[in-house]
Amino acid sequence: MELETFRRRAHELVELMVDYWARVEALPVRAQVRPGEVAARLPKSAPEEPEAFEALLEDVERIILPGLTHWQHPRFLAFFPANASPPAILGEMLAAAFAVNGLIWEGSPAATELEQVVLDWLRQAIGLPEGLRGVIQTTASEATLTALLVARERATGLRARDQGLSGLPPMAVYASEEAHSSVEKDVGIAGFGRRMLRRIPTDERLAMRPEALEAAIREDLARGIRPTAVVATLGTTGTGACDPLAPIGAICRRYDLFLHVDAAWAGSALILPEWRHLLAGVEQVDSFVFNPHKWLMTNFDCSAHFVRDADELVRTFEILPAYLHTRDRGRVVDYRDWGIPLGRRFRALKLWFVLRLYGLEGLRAILRRHIALARELAGWIEAEPDFRLITGPELALLTFRFEPAGLDEAARDALNRRLVQAINDDGRTYVTPTVVRGRPVIRLCVGVLRTERRHLEEAWRAIVELARGLV
Repeated sequence: MELETFRRRAHELVELMVDYWARVEALPVRAQVRPGEVAARLPKSAPEEPEAFEALLEDVERIILPGLTHWQHPRFLAFFPANASPPAILGEMLAAAFAVNGLIWEGSPAATELEQVVLDWLRQAIGLPEGLRGVIQTTASEATLTALLVARERATGLRARDQGLSGLPPMAVYASEEAHSSVEKDVGIAGFGRRMLRRIPTDERLAMRPEALEAAIREDLARGIRPTAVVATLGTTGTGACDPLAPIGAICRRYDLFLHVDAAWAGSALILPEWRHLLAGVEQVDSFVFNPHKWLMTNFDCSAHFVRDADELVRTFEILPAYLHTRDRGRVVDYRDWGIPLGRRFRALKLWFVLRLYGLEGLRAILRRHIALARELAGWIEAEPDFRLITGPELALLTFRFEPAGLDEAARDALNRRLVQAINDDGRTYVTPTVVRGRPVIRLCVGVLRTERRHLEEAWRAIVELARGLV
């Protein structure tokens, strides 16, 4: 493609993107296709000759759009948000054009140094202590795995890295029973073994109970098992619960455990001074992650990982073949040594665009609006006969149940499972099922950039209508 042709086609694509955002709320939120339907519409092999750009765009409209669940839809209330804002998209476009690989400083000094600066902007913005240093990982799941690998090497004096886990005493990792499933996955990948993850009971707010954590640590010590790391959560996926960092941190210091905090969603809210109390005790944390690609208007992927001792990262991951030797090594940051991948995209650029073009006050206004909308929605739920608010709102997340009279608990459980499916099949909104204290509930999270009050009203009317139609 010639440059002038590229210029013209790029302008066409920008028009397509803007038109998509303008009409997305008229589309069903969840993809309305059956398994295999998208693949059946595609050729079995790649074309031998170039095809027309116009034909490609026609297939985007005919094949791709019907197969999308629209995460930027203002009535998308499922999972956590995965926002794409105009500033982030502009930064992503420019990063794609530059197409640098920021594996080492020399590979593109601006990529490394912008990441250093922008991550420190974020550190200050969310209230993390001086001395923590940041790196952009792909996801919180990867950051947690990175933290657990560092914890493993701290506990074994790098023996696990060099010799493997054979011959070493078993090591345990601790997280609340509400912690994200990625913690269990990461514990397995890191070689601890999934059975060595201790799920710690929670209190009435579904936050980790520190006394239960300490009891589990003591029990493992008595059995000859090495307590190694704790993963605390700020903003659990199910209900938004937040573990108390201060007592958990004190226990970690007392027993010499590595403390990692998964704040993937709720961490963005720390830019709001009124929510900074969630960080009480953060000075004891070894590692902290949150995802700007969830609620800070920066498109996927962009996970901000902060560490107290960056040298531990380097010792865990550094390998230095001859082709990566540079004259500046030791005087600069080579981010390839700060995590699992060697190659690294220029993700700091889109985050820089977001922070500069919104400003922190602009971002705070968006988050406050979402939190206020969730509180209003909670009021509608509580006012509606036969509906019961179960948890929250925690920030912008809540759960509820439909409990019409005359049904026992088992029938109500089945009804709520049917209701989730009916809501998502309907297409007017999209929600998530989860379980709270053993009972199925419906989970709603407000967080899409363009969600306004009218969109929540439309979604709630649809939910009530569908619920009434099931009884």
